[in-house]
Amino acid sequence: MRKTRTRASSGNPTLTDVAARAGVSLATASRVLNESDRKVGREHRERVLSAARELDYRTDLSAQAMARGNAPVLALLVSSIDDPYFSALAAGVADSARDHGVIVTIAITARDSERELTSVRTIRGQRPRAILVGGSRIAGNPHTDALLAELRGFADGGGRTLFLSQPVGGLGAVHPANTAGARELGSAIAGIGYREAAMVTGAESLETVAERTEGLRQGLATRGGGISVVENDSFDRSGGYRATLRLIRSGRIRDVDVLCAGNDFMAVGAMTALRDNGIQPGRDVAVTGFNDIETAADVTPQLTTVRFPLAAIGRRAADLALDPEAPLTEDVSVPGQVILRDSCPPLGG
Repeated sequence: MRKTRTRASSGNPTLTDVAARAGVSLATASRVLNESDRKVGREHRERVLSAARELDYRTDLSAQAMARGNAPVLALLVSSIDDPYFSALAAGVADSARDHGVIVTIAITARDSERELTSVRTIRGQRPRAILVGGSRIAGNPHTDALLAELRGFADGGGRTLFLSQPVGGLGAVHPANTAGARELGSAIAGIGYREAAMVTGAESLETVAERTEGLRQGLATRGGGISVVENDSFDRSGGYRATLRLIRSGRIRDVDVLCAGNDFMAVGAMTALRDNGIQPGRDVAVTGFNDIETAADVTPQLTTVRFPLAAIGRRAADLALDPEAPLTEDVSVPGQVILRDSCPPLGG
C-alpha cells in the first residue's frame, strides 16, 4: 500500500515526519540526517535518505548547531567582493570548505572596523564552525580590544578563528609576507635602473600599506633610490586613479621614474589616469603593483608586481581553521615572488 505523505502542520516536513515515513525511530533519522558519528545500518540509512528526498526535508541548521555546538559553516569576513584580491582568497577558502563538508558565508566589512566588530558579533550567534577575518588590520583601531574579546569568546566556546591578515593579540594568522615582498620588488626595480619612486596606496592606517611602503623604501635604498612622494587614497582602482591624477596635476609625476601602486587594483586605475593624461605607462613612467591578480598579465603593458599565492593562502587558512587538531596561534607568513613585466622595462633597454 502506498505510504501517506506526512507533513507538519506548518507545511514544512519535520524530522518526525521523515522518521515516520521511513519507519524508523526519531533517533535513527536524526543520526542519518545530522551526520552523527554513531553508525546506522545501510538499509535504515537508505530509507531515511529516501524519505527525506520524498518529503523535500531540509536540515535545520539552527537546530543542528544547538545539538552539536556549531553549524557546518565557515564564516569569512572580507573588505569587499569586487576586489580580485579578496575574490582569490575566497576561492581558496571555498575549496577547503567543500573538502571539509561545510559551506562558506561571507560578510563584507568595507574596511570599517565597527562594521567588522558588529559582523563578528552577529556571526557568533549563528554558531559557525570557524571564523576567518580578512582585510588589513588598522593601526590605532579603537575596536581591536572588543574584536579580540569576541573572537576569544568564540574560541573558548569551541569555535576556531584565524586572521587572513596581520596577527593580533596572540591569535593565529595566514597572510602575505608584505614587507619582504615589497623589499624584493624595490631591490629588483632598483637593479634595472629605477631610483626615484612615487607611491599611490591606501590609507596610512592600514598595516598592509605601512608594510609595503616600508619594504619598498628598504629595497630601493639598496641602490641609493627612494620614495619621494606618497599619495594615499582608497585601496582600490578608483583610489589609484584619483591619487595618480593628483600627482599629474601637481607636476610631481615628472620627478619620478617609477610609480608604485599599493596593489594591482590601484595600479590598473593608475595606468588609466596616466593614459587619460597623455602619459604612456611603461614608456614615460614605469608602474608596479602587488598581488598578481589575474588581470595583471592582461593589461597593457603587462604589470610588474609581486605574486602572492592568494588562493593557496585562503585554502591554508581554512584548512587550519577546520582541522580540530591544528594549532591556532601560528603566524604563517607566505612569501611572494617578484614578476618583472613590460610596465617596468630596464632603463636604457
